[in-house]
Amino acid sequence: MLPPALVTELAHKLYQARKSRTQLRHFSREYPQMTVEDGYAIQREWVKLELADGHSIRGRKIGLTSRAMQQASQISEPDYAPLMDDMFFASGTDIPVARFIAPRVEVELAFVLSQALRGPGVTLDEVMRATAYVTPALEIIDARIEQFDRETKAPRKVFDTIADFAANAGVVTGGQQMPPDGLDLRWVGAMLYKNGAIEETGLAAGVLDHPAHGVAWLANKIAPYGEELRAGDLVLSGSFTRPTNATRGDALHADSARSARSRSALPEGHRHAAAPQHLQSRAARL
Repeated sequence: MLPPALVTELAHKLYQARKSRTQLRHFSREYPQMTVEDGYAIQREWVKLELADGHSIRGRKIGLTSRAMQQASQISEPDYAPLMDDMFFASGTDIPVARFIAPRVEVELAFVLSQALRGPGVTLDEVMRATAYVTPALEIIDARIEQFDRETKAPRKVFDTIADFAANAGVVTGGQQMPPDGLDLRWVGAMLYKNGAIEETGLAAGVLDHPAHGVAWLANKIAPYGEELRAGDLVLSGSFTRPTNATRGDALHADSARSARSRSALPEGHRHAAAPQHLQSRAARL
């Protein structure tokens, strides 16, 4: 484990990197003894700095939910991080590109809870009963820690990603709010387009066989720290498309097999978010 003083120092570096939009080199390169536990310790210290600034936690994200991503990261379970209040972008608003360093977009299902979930022992059925509704979401991910080292081009390790808020940076939701039993959530699919061409496709079953499994896993994972998923929290259950790079001038949208649509375009420094009908989440003009 890294010394507590070093954990605090690295958390401050990430806190400043987010504000200044300046990327850091891999912590795991400088501290090869770094562990997953160290990554979460750094993340928790960073959260304290955000809370001290007056921000609040509005939910959680789950990442690395696909088997392929876990194998690539050499881990056997997902990762997670909080969603801070200033990461949420309302449908129909503009999202300044200056907020991000190297934004990418993923398609997910978001669970909004009507009841708290506290582990251990939370099950998929309990998640479904505790969920007020499910809605599609676009997650904007970013890299305060370089995805690839600037000199060696080596990819960052999972410890770096965990410390870096599991790469989360923004969330856009919208469209129809479906009761969790209103759909077979495993069969919700999405096609993610960029500039009119399909970039990625995916099926929600790729998220741990059922996206609610991820929510149950998270409730049980955070229980030893005295934490719970609260009523009102929004939980991003994990991406079922690979991330797509987003740069100024790009137009992105995602269509679901259940009439879900998300849009994102990046001209002139802003992304506009809007949500029309059905299972639909739209983000445009980053």
